[in-house]
Amino acid sequence: MLIQWRVSKTIQWLVKLFLIYLFIFTAFRVATVIFFKPGQTGIMELLPSFWLGLKYDLRWIAFILFPIAIFSTYPKCSPFYSERLKKFWTIYLGILTLLVLFFYGADFGQFAYINARLNADALIFAEDPQESLQMVWQSYPIIWILIGLFGAVLMMTWMFRKTHVEVADRNQNIHKFSYRRRWHIIALLILGWFMYGFFTLKPLNFFRAFNLNDEFKSNLALNPFQNFFTTLRFRDPDYNSRAKEYFPRMVEFLNLGQTAARSGKYARLIYPNSRALESQPNIVLVICESFSMYKSSMSGNPLNSTPYFDSLTKKGIFFEKCFSPSFGTARGVFAILTGTPDVQLGKFATRNEASISQRTIINDFDGYEKFYFIGGRSQFNNFNGLVKNIHGVQIYEEGSYQAKKINVWGISDKNLFLEANGVLSKQEKPFFAIIQTADNHRPFNIPEEDSDFVRKMHPEELLKKYGFESQEEYNAFAYTDYCYRKFMDAAARESYFDNTIFVFVGDHGLEGNTSALYPKAWTEQRLADEHVPLLFYAPALLSPALHKEPVSQIDILPTIAGMLQQPYTNSTLGRDLLDKSKKEHAAFIIYHAPGWIGIVGEDYFYRKNIRFSKDELVPVKEGLPPLAPAQVDSAKKHMSELTSAMYETARWMLVNNRNKR
Repeated sequence: MLIQWRVSKTIQWLVKLFLIYLFIFTAFRVATVIFFKPGQTGIMELLPSFWLGLKYDLRWIAFILFPIAIFSTYPKCSPFYSERLKKFWTIYLGILTLLVLFFYGADFGQFAYINARLNADALIFAEDPQESLQMVWQSYPIIWILIGLFGAVLMMTWMFRKTHVEVADRNQNIHKFSYRRRWHIIALLILGWFMYGFFTLKPLNFFRAFNLNDEFKSNLALNPFQNFFTTLRFRDPDYNSRAKEYFPRMVEFLNLGQTAARSGKYARLIYPNSRALESQPNIVLVICESFSMYKSSMSGNPLNSTPYFDSLTKKGIFFEKCFSPSFGTARGVFAILTGTPDVQLGKFATRNEASISQRTIINDFDGYEKFYFIGGRSQFNNFNGLVKNIHGVQIYEEGSYQAKKINVWGISDKNLFLEANGVLSKQEKPFFAIIQTADNHRPFNIPEEDSDFVRKMHPEELLKKYGFESQEEYNAFAYTDYCYRKFMDAAARESYFDNTIFVFVGDHGLEGNTSALYPKAWTEQRLADEHVPLLFYAPALLSPALHKEPVSQIDILPTIAGMLQQPYTNSTLGRDLLDKSKKEHAAFIIYHAPGWIGIVGEDYFYRKNIRFSKDELVPVKEGLPPLAPAQVDSAKKHMSELTSAMYETARWMLVNNRNKR
């Protein structure tokens, strides 16, 4: 048919190439459904995602093919002009195909970890190439992946050459440039139409996907190219904060008082009338890698992965609705140690010279020795740059321990705890120690030396139902519980134990299907990503208590200082969780790549997008009565104002709350 219409060989070849690439892109989208679709989502519900995804795919296929189409309008650049040009354009397609397959491979890895498409945040890992490459090497079958990748590229290159030969053979009796040039113009117009995004007033953009009102459906519609190159535009930090506009709202939320309101300053001196704990208790702050609340025993998860830690929560002050402001270890550690959410888009605050210098309440603990323990390199994510804001801190890291490394993250958590305990047991002064764990992370290694740790096997359907992706992940999670027990048993034998407050908090949660345990917002709006346990444990000093209100990692240091009746200056968004004068309970959350910011309240989660006009209000509890339209509007207005106030204030604090030596 194309021959009869006198369509050139180049255009015929482009049609075949177009169909090949369309098959590849569609196959990857189908694979995304097969491997990552939430169990509660029906196939028919995904048809709008496939339709919108087709538009995104056609755009990027058009980008790939457009150079061939436009250069071939000049006959001497056609892939059918000479053997050299045939080879050139085949190599061009091979390179682009390698890029397509690499992006989708990285995308599937990203999806497996956080159930989201590849975005520009992945460039953060390039800043720590040593650890990043080792983690990938130890976590995935890289050799087989590379063999498969290059094998697929060779096969596709062979297919490109084969189709080229087929077109040439079908047209061998016809002069190669006798066809009408108009078909080239039509091809260029069609490809341009695809690149624009069909018949719409505005070009097809990244934000269209979020009109699907579901995280998985939105991510399914996007492809890794659209997601990555769009979010690439958001990597540069924006310091143009509107904090001054929202200061009155923060005066109310932070209970700053009239003096602060008149001065326009956030800093407030907290000076107790008396010291409740005259013994100057030690503090051990344990930042627990990927300690997701819904995967733990404390959530009621019947797989019971953390029975020991669950027992500790009955003897301490436990907050069952604590949230990290954002996903990721670096951002979580930053929030804990500074009291400010890391709201920088595209780059960790720990990696930004403008924000790495931060004041920390830990420096108000006069007379305390300061320690930071990490099993691997403190240079990863520039943790050492952040921790060095603590005056006089002693850093223990890879090379400081007797135990051997077990993987890229350094020594095992058990050995990290035991070696830290050995150091702390020798201290004669009160101390503030930070211990940052890592084992509950790919590659999920459990040391052979810990032969008394009993691995458990659960049916695959139960693991999936209750949020675990594999037996390896489940046992790694259970191994953390084993390590906490080993640490507490060792510490209990030391003289410092009775005069120490142990604080355990997850650095971030984990994405997953929580529908068997929590309302749908925890899955669909991804509250589980940030939901972590928070425990203050000191049997000799603190009375047990269970708190159900929403709290944040940024509140930890003010709460510790409050427990000790330690005078301190608070110049951040953090609040003392045990201060009964608080009028409102709320936790701020930001999802950096898509641009969502929000507030978790006691009954509802509100979020809105900073890049396009969209917001939503969803319940976080079962059995709440439906709200009338006027009530919805009122709740949205109130929570929207607080969300913006915390976001803009955090942006201001990142560059204006500097550490002073």
